[in-house]
Formats: sequence, structure tokens, C-alpha cells
Amino acid sequence: MSVERSNLLSMMKLSIKVLIQSSLSLGRTLDSEYPPLQQFFVVLEHCLKHGLKVKKSFIGQNKSIWAPLELVEKLCPESADLATSVRDMPGLKTGLGRARAWLHLALMQKKVADYMKVLINRRDLLSEFYEPGALVMEEEGSVIVGMLVGLNVIDANLCVKGEDLDSQVGIIDFSLYLKDPQTTESTQDDSKMTAILDQKHYIEELNRHLSCTVTDLQAKMDSLEKTNCKLIEELSAATDRINALREEQDQLRQENTNILQSSQRKEEVTLQDSQVELETYRQSRQGLDEMYNVVWKQYKEEKRIRQELQKELELQVGLKQEMEVAMKLLEKDIHEKQDTLAALRQQLDQVKTLNLQMFNKSQVNSLVKLLALLFPCSDSLACLHCGYSLELWYACVFLRSGLEAELSKEKEQRQSLQRELQREQDNTTELRTQLQQLQGLQTLLDLRQEKKQLQQLCEEQEQALQEMGLHLSQSKLKMEDFKEVNKALKGHAWLKDDEATQCKQCQKEFSISRRKHHCRNCGDIYCNSCSSNELALPSYPKPVRVCDICHSLLLQRSSTSS
Repeated sequence: MSVERSNLLSMMKLSIKVLIQSSLSLGRTLDSEYPPLQQFFVVLEHCLKHGLKVKKSFIGQNKSIWAPLELVEKLCPESADLATSVRDMPGLKTGLGRARAWLHLALMQKKVADYMKVLINRRDLLSEFYEPGALVMEEEGSVIVGMLVGLNVIDANLCVKGEDLDSQVGIIDFSLYLKDPQTTESTQDDSKMTAILDQKHYIEELNRHLSCTVTDLQAKMDSLEKTNCKLIEELSAATDRINALREEQDQLRQENTNILQSSQRKEEVTLQDSQVELETYRQSRQGLDEMYNVVWKQYKEEKRIRQELQKELELQVGLKQEMEVAMKLLEKDIHEKQDTLAALRQQLDQVKTLNLQMFNKSQVNSLVKLLALLFPCSDSLACLHCGYSLELWYACVFLRSGLEAELSKEKEQRQSLQRELQREQDNTTELRTQLQQLQGLQTLLDLRQEKKQLQQLCEEQEQALQEMGLHLSQSKLKMEDFKEVNKALKGHAWLKDDEATQCKQCQKEFSISRRKHHCRNCGDIYCNSCSSNELALPSYPKPVRVCDICHSLLLQRSSTSS
């Protein structure tokens, strides 16, 4: 590898030396047919191929120097146009052909040394494409870059599009570098002859170029005469158009004055109408305020009545609950008393039967006594008083006392039963009064219905109040709109175009490219960038142009009002 590097370095020295000496001796621009130049490209190609890694693919092995040369586009942005032009060439199909075209174009730009220097300085990137002992990776590469600087004195005019760079065979011709001392004189004569021929060709080329330029100038003269005639016709048409435009401008000025006068009249009429509307609005607002106060008082009164009714309803509900409890207790007591009444009636029937029995006995005894008093000595009564008269008497007296005691007891029981009956009657009267109170609950239901109606009335009145509030807010917004219109009509004047020479916001001078635009809100003149916003104003229903300052103020005002 070191021997190859030294051989390639010496060959590069010889090729650059021969190329520079021959170009300086000839003193002309080199073309792609020049043999020393062809050999220089062949030697440079061998130097770039030295130590290049082989990339394997499905087709076979690929060994091209185009991949490392593409790195120059990333490292040096100036070579981007060079790389794109090489990629756009239609005749190049292989990477080697693109690399040869790139070297030819770089030599014509006199940038081969600069591009190679940038590439060799980044050996960390080149290690991907070259082996460690390659020429580009060692010091010999830097030496070659220093020698390439001398090629900047050469002017090369190379035709890359027509050549077949893909199929060229790069073989070094050593005969160019082996000189015979006897042939030096013949070479000098040949060089003189070539110089004379070159001068002849140069003069012929100059004559050909001069003839071409003369024909071109003649054609240009003809075209200029035609264009001159056209310009004269256009000038006459333009003068006619200018005169028509002046007449139209006069008419527009007259119409503008008429429009201004009509707009002033309309402004006065709108001002008067706005004042009348403002006055009517004040009157309507005063009436609305009075109505609002009256409705508010009615609302407070209805609210107070509603609260009182609610309290009364709560009391009635509590009373109803207590009455329901009392009714249950009364029903229970009535059932118990009905049972006691049934038992007392049964006892009363028993007492009545006993009384009847005792009454019958007393009647028999009284009849016996009466017979004894009437017939004391009769034989019929003798049998009654034979030995039993005294005992019977005592028995009758005892029975009479017992019957009298039982009668007194019966009287007491009858009186107690009458008292209980009186109590029951009193209880029934109380129950009737309670029933009447329960019937009073129907009035409570009526009160509930009345309460619902009052609630509905209160809701309707609240809805009416809300609608009145909406009407008031809308009227306030209308008032603010009227105020803005009055401010716009009174405080702001429509600035004329002649009075403004620069934008009011950015202070830039107006020109043909920077046009004048009026703000429809404040009337001042701004440029397009400072008045690119559009908003709907009270005086303009559709969105119109406003400046940035008015745009921010109007947006802030609309946000606060909403």
C-alpha cells in the first residue's frame, strides 16, 4: 500500500507539472480533447480509487468514487449546484460517470483543490468508504491537495454533456512523460505551428462571431423600429385615454362633491333622527323605570303574601296532622264507649226485669196485706195466720226494705247511666265540631289552589321583569351605538388623500407599492399592513376596513358590553 501511494503521488506530480507547463506554453483555453488533461483526470481517478472499499450487492461488486464525492455537498454548501447539475444530466447512468463529470465541472470552476481539501479534512467520514492504508486517508492525500492548488491558473472549457463518461477506460499513458532530447527542436516548431493555426482559427471564429452579431443587430434594429411604431400608436392611444380619464375624473369630482353634499345632508338628518330617538328612548326608559318600580313593589307584596300563606299553610298542615291523630284517638274512644254502652244497656235490661219481678212481688204482698186488713177474722185468712202471721209480717217488712234499697240502687244506676249518656252526647258534639274542623280542610285545599295561582302569577311577573330587563339592556346597547355614531360623526373627520404622506401607525412613506387606506372608524389613513382588519360598525352593517388601534378598542368594548 505504501509503494502504491508513493507511485501514485509521483504520477500525480508529473501529470500536474506537464499539464501546467503545456498550458502555459500554449497560452490558450484547454478542451476535453487535450491529452495531458485527459491523463490528469485518469491519474486523479486512480488516486481516488486507491484503497476504496468494495460494496457487495445482489448484482455483483460495486466500486465507485461517486459516494465519497457526494459528501462534499454536505460539507461544503457551495457545491450543491454542482452536485444537482451532475444528477440532472440525462446521459450519465453509473456512479463512475457522475464522478468524472463532477471532476470536470469542478476543474472548470477552479475549485478542485478546495473541494478535495474539505473532503480530506474529514477522515472520520471517509473511513466508511476507504480502507485505513488508502491514499486519501494518509499524508500523501494532503500533499496532492497542495499540488492541486496550482491548477487554478488553467482555464478549461470542457463539454461534459456530449461525452460518454460511463464507458471510458482510464489507462495511464506514460509516453507523455518520457521525453527525447533530440526531438525538442521539432516540438518547438510544432508548438509554433500550432500557435499560428490557433491564431488563424481564433480570427476566423472572431469573424464568424462578428457576422452573427451584425445580423443580430440588424434584426434588433428591425424589431426596435416595429416596437417604436407600436409605441407611437400606444402613446397616441394613451393620450386619448388620458384625456378621457381626465374628463371622467372631472365627472367623478363633480359626483364626489354631490355625494359629499348628500352625505352631509344625510348626516344632519341622521343626527336629528338620532336626537329624536334619544329623546323617545329617554321617555320610554323613564316610563319603563316607573313600570319597573311598580312591578317591583307588586312583586315584593306578592312575595310577602306568599310567605304569609306558606306559614299559614304550614300551620294548617300541622293542625291537620294533629286532627288526624285526634280523630284516630276519638275513633278508638268511640268504639270503647260503644262497647260500654252495649254492656250498660244489657245491665239496664237485666235491672228492668228484676224491677218487674220485684214490682210483681210487692203487688202480691200489698194485696195480702190489704186482704188481711180487710178480712182480719175470716176463715179464709185464718189459714194464712195460723202460726205464720208474725213471721210472715217480718218477712214482708224485710223484703220491703230490701226492695226499697234495690230501688234506690236502681235509681242511682239510672242516674249514672243518664250522666254517661250526657257525656256521650257531649263527646258526639265534640266529634261533630271536629268533623266541622275537618270540613275546614276543604278550605285549606282551596287555599293551596290559590297559592298555586299566586305562584304562577309571580312566575309570570318574574318573566315579565326579565323581558323588561332584556329590553332595557338592548336599549342601552342601542344608546351606546348611537353614542359611537355621534362620536364618529362629530369627533373624527375623514382625512383627505392629499393630506397624508405616511402611515399614521408605522410612519412609513406611501408609494406605488404601499397604498393608502382609510379606517372607516376614525377616518385616518394607514397602509395595508396596519389596516388589514375588518369589523361591522354601527354606521356600516357589513364588515369594513379598520385600523389595528380601532380594531383592538372595538373588540375590547364589545367584550365588556357582552
